[in-house]
Amino acid sequence: MDKTKVVPASGERRVAAAPEAVAPIGDMTFRRSAGEVAIIGIFVLMVLGALWFARPLLLPATTALVIGLMLGPLSAQADRLRIPSVITAIVLTLLVIGIFNVVIVILANPVGEWIGKAPEIGASIRQKLTVLDRPLESFRQLREAVLPSGKDEPGVNVDLLAVLQPFVLFVTPAIGQVVIFLGTLFFYLFGRAQVRRVFVVFFEARESRLTMLRIINDIESNLTRYLSIVVLINTSVGVAAFAIAYMVGLPSPVAWGVLGFLFNFIPYIGAFMMQLVMLGVGLVTFSTLGHALLGPALYLAFTTLEGHFITPAIMGRQLTLNPLTVFLSLVFWTWLWGPIGAFLAVPLLIVVLVIVSHLAPKEESLLPE
Repeated sequence: MDKTKVVPASGERRVAAAPEAVAPIGDMTFRRSAGEVAIIGIFVLMVLGALWFARPLLLPATTALVIGLMLGPLSAQADRLRIPSVITAIVLTLLVIGIFNVVIVILANPVGEWIGKAPEIGASIRQKLTVLDRPLESFRQLREAVLPSGKDEPGVNVDLLAVLQPFVLFVTPAIGQVVIFLGTLFFYLFGRAQVRRVFVVFFEARESRLTMLRIINDIESNLTRYLSIVVLINTSVGVAAFAIAYMVGLPSPVAWGVLGFLFNFIPYIGAFMMQLVMLGVGLVTFSTLGHALLGPALYLAFTTLEGHFITPAIMGRQLTLNPLTVFLSLVFWTWLWGPIGAFLAVPLLIVVLVIVSHLAPKEESLLPE
């Protein structure tokens, strides 16, 4: 068979077309979406890292801004009365300092006394909870059978200093953080009008400026309403804690009232922490376990009544938040910023929900009849 070789003419080029691996459109879309998700995930991780490492600066500044937003309507009322902004800022800052000082003065003596008696309290708790020795011993034997270690001793061992020391170190911030908090609060209240103007003028479109103004106004009004209602509710909880401590015979009933007022700012966890503190002090103060359990039991009954009936009735529909959303916000900010983050969890959640409601309003859909 004759094979002839075809030679291209002069000036012509023959380019062998390489077969192209054409990816399906679905695969390209998936890869693009996966890349976008990865970039967003990296950005979120970087933001979380920044919030974590910058918390000595961000925590006092954020707390001051939240309190400043809560006090915004008072500052606006002072502006309408033509009171100079510097006087308003000084008075409101001194008011916040005065409230903190009153709380510290009331709690300093009893808390200092409890911390000083930490070894005695730990020994007393071990002695009172000997009724739990047999169940704990059974649990220890079961654990030893599965994961032998040979290091644990039977009984209830409580090192109260080890529990209290990290908490006390965290809630007593450094002087620099106090200065950051007070400075941020004062200068925000002093330049509140300028700050609002900067956020509004940042946008060029008139509708965008109006939206930003509505967001700022709604954040201030919602936070102020939340603060006023929660202070009212927590005051009733504090009065109940004072009455329970007085009737049961716990020392320093006024301090218990202040602790109940403060702890109730933390949803879910605050009441539990109060019951644990009541139980610990009761185990030291009273001779029997039943008497020590009386105070926490009464407080649990009241907070259950408050959480299921009193708070929903006072809050109403407008300030009712989804319990799951509140819980997740509480877990996130407590993990990120500790006890102060727990206090800020609900206010920060309100800020986020207000912004989302304006930027992504819900569309009412008509259901078919």
